[in-house]
Amino acid sequence: MDQLDPKLARIVVLDDEEGNLRVLRRLLTIGGYQNVLVTSDPYRALHAFEEGDPDLLLLDLHMPVLDGFGVMDRLASLVSPDDFVPILVLSGDLSSESRKRALAGGAKDFVSKPFDRDEVLLRIRNLLDARMLHKRVQRQNQDLERTVRERTNELHKAHEETLVRLARAAEYRDDDTGEHTRRVGEIAGDLAVRLALPAQDADLIRRAAPLHDVGKIGIPDAILLKPGKLTPEEFDTIKTHTTIGGKILQGSRTPLLQLAETIALCHHERWDGRGYPAGLAGASIPLCARVTAVADVFDALTHERPYKRAWSVEEALEEIKKQRERQFDPDVVDAMLARF
Repeated sequence: MDQLDPKLARIVVLDDEEGNLRVLRRLLTIGGYQNVLVTSDPYRALHAFEEGDPDLLLLDLHMPVLDGFGVMDRLASLVSPDDFVPILVLSGDLSSESRKRALAGGAKDFVSKPFDRDEVLLRIRNLLDARMLHKRVQRQNQDLERTVRERTNELHKAHEETLVRLARAAEYRDDDTGEHTRRVGEIAGDLAVRLALPAQDADLIRRAAPLHDVGKIGIPDAILLKPGKLTPEEFDTIKTHTTIGGKILQGSRTPLLQLAETIALCHHERWDGRGYPAGLAGASIPLCARVTAVADVFDALTHERPYKRAWSVEEALEEIKKQRERQFDPDVVDAMLARF
C-alpha cells in the first residue's frame, strides 16, 4: 500500500475538552483515518513530533497550562523549516486578531466551533493532500539528490582512474610494474600528514603526487632507458620532463590537477637552489613539490631500475639525510626519517 496514502497519515488531535476529543476521534474513524493520536495533554502532542513525523495537527487555541499559540511556538523548533506539516485550528475564538496570530504561528486553515463534520473532513482531506504532495516532492528530490550523488561519485571515480592510468602510462616506460607512481603518492601523503598539513590537503597531495613524472611521456626511450651515464645534452633532455608535465597538466580548473601541475613542474627543484627547471630555492619551492621530491627519491632508490640496483632502506635514508638542506627541505627529511 502507498505510504503516501492520506488515509495512512499520522494525525495528532489536541483539545482540552474531552467531548471534542471524542467527537473528533469518531469523525476521523468515519473518515477512514486510523493512525490518530487524540490527547488533551499538549506535552504529549509535542512529544509525538519529537519522536516521529506527524502529518497533521488538529489544534485548539485556548487551553490551560500551554495554549495553542504556545504549542505552535514550540513546534517551530521541532519541525524543519523545509518541511510542511499543516495545522488545522479548531476554535470558538476565530477573531481577526486570533487568526492573524495563528497564521503567524504556522496555522494553515481554520474551523469554527461548533463545527460542521463534513466541512472538517473536507478541510482535513485538503490539508493531507497538500502534505502528501509535499512528501512526494521531498521523496523525488531525495531520489534525485541520491542519483546526482551516485553519478557524481561515478564521475569522480572515473576521473581518479583516468589520472592513475595517465600516471602509469608515463611511468610504465621505465617501471614495468607501474607501482612507483602509487608508492610515491602514498609516501607523499604520509609525509604531508606528518608535517601536520590539514587532512584534505594531505589527501590532495597523495592523489596528485603520482603524476609527478607524467612529462616522461615526451622523453625518447633511448635517453630515458639508457643504462649508462647520460651526456650533458641527454640530461638536459631528461630535465624537460618537468616542463612537459607542467604543460600536459596546465589550465585545469580542478584543485587536484592544479596541484599535480605544480608538482610535475617543481619536484626537481632543490632546497639549495641548484635544481631545475627554474632554480627555485628554500620555501619558494611549493611544499607539495618538496614533499614529493623526497618521496620520489626514496622510492626510486629502494627499487631497481634498468640503470641501477635497488638500495636498502637504510642506504636510501642515509642518502636522504645527507641531502638535508641541500637537495631537500630539512623538515620533510625529518618527517621521512620519522617514518622508520
